[in-house]
Amino acid sequence: MNSNDAGSKPAKKYLISRGVDGFFTNTYSVYKFIARFFKEAFTPPYESSEIMRQCFEVGYKSLPLISLTGFITGIVFTKQSRPSLATFGASSWLPSLISIAVIRALAPLVTALITAGKVGSNMGAELGSMKVTEQIDAMEVSASNPFKFLVVSRVLSITLMQPILMMYSAFVGMMGSFINIYANEKTSFRAFFENAFTTISFLDIFSSVFKSLLYGFTIGITGCYQGYHAQNGTQGVGKAANSAVVVSMFLIFIEEMIVVQFVNAIR
Repeated sequence: MNSNDAGSKPAKKYLISRGVDGFFTNTYSVYKFIARFFKEAFTPPYESSEIMRQCFEVGYKSLPLISLTGFITGIVFTKQSRPSLATFGASSWLPSLISIAVIRALAPLVTALITAGKVGSNMGAELGSMKVTEQIDAMEVSASNPFKFLVVSRVLSITLMQPILMMYSAFVGMMGSFINIYANEKTSFRAFFENAFTTISFLDIFSSVFKSLLYGFTIGITGCYQGYHAQNGTQGVGKAANSAVVVSMFLIFIEEMIVVQFVNAIR
């Protein structure tokens, strides 16, 4: 046996063991972070003014990007779906198809991905910068509660604003679809929305709102966790912002798959 191979086996075992230990350590750290959030969120005093400010930052400042993305999504999906339905002579079903796609899936998912990229990265970078410059430590020394002020307010704001942004994105997407359908089929505004909402049930709306709440919580917790545990100076800030986006998007797709399975089982 080659001596190099013999020496590499303990090294590989050490790396595997270290990776497993790191995974469980990180999992426990995330669990403590989430448990602390729920404890602080329901314990007075409440940072109402900071929550409202963060709602403005998350909601109002995200409207231009969400408006553009939602409008383009509605137009593009309509243009892509028309030839397939026209092949079977079912162009009249286009409003129903668009409403199902937008309200059930596209609006919650697209809005969450945009929010993760814009707001999640901003949270990770902002809190990471405060962490590496020891501003969070200074707040703890001054007898204030930085976790409640910085983390709880941000997570609550994005969780509350996500369903509102989702409904706005769905409306804008439907308007984009209506403009495209009106330009090609001359369908009236009333006929379009009557056909669109005949196939939408309460379960569809409820599941979309629930998914948006779940996505908002995931984005907020992930962004704040990455920023709150940032290290290694400016390099750590960049890593926290990048990890906030990547991990949030990964978890959003996993949650989408799980929620869809449950909703389909109920349906």
